[in-house]
Amino acid sequence: MDYKDRIINHNQLGGIETYVVDNGPGRGSRVAWVNTGSGLRFKVSIDRGLDIVEAFYGKYSLSWLSFVGTAAPRPDSDRGLNWLSTFPGGLVTTCGLSHAGAPDEDESGQRGLHGKYSNSAAEVTSIIQPELTDAEPQMSISGIVREARVFGPNLEMQRTISCKLLKPQIVITDRVINRGNSSSPHMLLYHCNFGWPLVDQGTQILYKGKCRSRGMDFDDAVFNENNDYRTCSAPIDAHSGSGEACGFIDSTPDDDGLCRTGLFNDKLSLGAMITYDAKQLPCLANWQHWGRGEYVTGLEPATNFPTGQVKAREEGKLIMLEPGETRNYKLVIDITEK
Repeated sequence: MDYKDRIINHNQLGGIETYVVDNGPGRGSRVAWVNTGSGLRFKVSIDRGLDIVEAFYGKYSLSWLSFVGTAAPRPDSDRGLNWLSTFPGGLVTTCGLSHAGAPDEDESGQRGLHGKYSNSAAEVTSIIQPELTDAEPQMSISGIVREARVFGPNLEMQRTISCKLLKPQIVITDRVINRGNSSSPHMLLYHCNFGWPLVDQGTQILYKGKCRSRGMDFDDAVFNENNDYRTCSAPIDAHSGSGEACGFIDSTPDDDGLCRTGLFNDKLSLGAMITYDAKQLPCLANWQHWGRGEYVTGLEPATNFPTGQVKAREEGKLIMLEPGETRNYKLVIDITEK
């Protein structure tokens, strides 16, 4: 698209707009709408760790939204399954920074489902709008999210979400730092939740690698060799209420060390692909919840499978960050058309 000498204001094509929600359960929350000008646009919830909630490509919605929607954060939700009371769904909900997965408890304390991150507000450090004179104008929003308390853990996430003007791609770059003076557990999971119409009966779930059931009876009913669990199901009564299934995938990286997972809807000629480094995020979970009206599949790249901190420690797979130590992560989401 040749826009040179035709526009003077980048907002005519795309950019980032911030505002504060003034009604409903998200009242008072800061959000940012990012319009790439390519047909891809999405909402960043600044007060929910710079996570991405609504996302659209042209006339199609990409992400699944829970009935909760965009709600204000609840830092007190880190007990049991309380996390579900503020879970918006959304294209990317981050879980961590010290715990991701099922609730658990040991001598170091209690931890609720998926940790504290998504109920933590970000400190915005920069918003960069596209510069039309650049060869490839870029836009970004950056911020800091802290999981902190006296005596630790004191972890900091530095996040940047960036896009190129006219390109249907989202790049999430994260850096986790242990700011404390003692070693700290660290777990991170990107809960990417896709919904209708991208997800529909017949949509293909794409990845390389072997998938196995999480191990519960309702998981075994879906993730077995007699069932085509890589093809999205129609809504099913067995998934009403809390019915679900989850598979654990040992991803096979490409020659460049990258793993790719996503979905493709042949009827819409529309797909979404997630690319990440296998060394950074060696685990992938596939959540399937085909409830009527609550119809979603999640693809979840992670440092560990979502079984919690206790299990990871028992298996010798829990990451311990030393004081000052950092971990870097990158997630790229591309929207594709056949």
